[in-house]
Amino acid sequence: MVLKIGIVGMNGIGMRHAECYAGDPLAQVIAVCDVVKERADKAAEKYGVRAYYGLQEMLEAEPELDIVDVTTGGIDNGSWHFEPAMQAIAAGKHVLIEKPLANDIHEGRELVRFAAEKKVYLGCNLNHYFSAPAERAKQYMEAGDIGETVYCLAKMGFNGGEAMYASPKSPKDKGQPYFHMKAFLTHPFSVMRHFCGDITHIQTFSNQAGFRKSAGDITVSINSIHVKFASGAAGYLLSQRGDATYGLGGWWSMEVGGTRGTFCIENCVEKVSYWRAQKGVPAIGAHPQPEVTESGVTEFNSTFNNRLHAFLEDITNGVPREHIRASGRDALAVLEYTYAVMESYEQGGAVVRPHPLPAFHGDPLLMR
Repeated sequence: MVLKIGIVGMNGIGMRHAECYAGDPLAQVIAVCDVVKERADKAAEKYGVRAYYGLQEMLEAEPELDIVDVTTGGIDNGSWHFEPAMQAIAAGKHVLIEKPLANDIHEGRELVRFAAEKKVYLGCNLNHYFSAPAERAKQYMEAGDIGETVYCLAKMGFNGGEAMYASPKSPKDKGQPYFHMKAFLTHPFSVMRHFCGDITHIQTFSNQAGFRKSAGDITVSINSIHVKFASGAAGYLLSQRGDATYGLGGWWSMEVGGTRGTFCIENCVEKVSYWRAQKGVPAIGAHPQPEVTESGVTEFNSTFNNRLHAFLEDITNGVPREHIRASGRDALAVLEYTYAVMESYEQGGAVVRPHPLPAFHGDPLLMR
């Protein structure tokens, strides 16, 4: 079965999604939409489909649409997600939203609630764990090779430093202190949760480099975040937006350690190393030799193809809505964590408990 797709928002991310769908046997893009006429027309010409300049018009003219893919941006890269996604859900269409789910927590909660009410699939582009290294790491966990999870160390951000700094110039980030938190923490939090489960406690000590302060930049760009998982495991996330250059592990590393072994993914798509806990390993300064699996992939954008295909596959296979990969509920979880980070920061590093997630399909008896 080929799923018919309309894409809303034909800037860089929208064009990338269109390219992924064009090469996917489960997808057929039949319409594109953008309020900027030139963008919609250019995308329509490239993919041989009809252009629209308003979503309602597209929904009325293309009743056979199965999926509306929302790739709009806005303030914090997410303020233009809510309205088109709600329109599409109201029309009974399945919806995929580019991350973050929304830039307002109340809108995020309403999107998940409304999708459950209308019984449609709601997914989000949490693409960072759709890679061969993440798949291999999950196999280690499912085979019992990690054992009881003890800790998770995540480092994810943008390489930079004083010499490469450029102050925010777009309305989406200029004058928005929480731009990095809202626009980016979705990714590392989603990967931490993918491997280690729900987070119950969050504490942050966030700051920015002096050159940002001197430039009048109010972005809270360095985030040092301590978390506790529901399992009892400890976690730490360091994320920064070009205030420094990362060293070992590159721009993206995720290490999960347990009672039987530890894995570490480097640069998202490139490789995963695994250290098995062993008897007889010498004490201080020594450790077992790792099993290293190189993916042969260096192109991060491959994660888009993998993630979008997973959404198509889940719908095609009729996977129960609560079990689809990178669901709207999963995206809401990491948005709740982001808001807890903001609250902790505003309270000078207080420990904050994220708002509980809605039950699957909105059943209040399953609230947790």
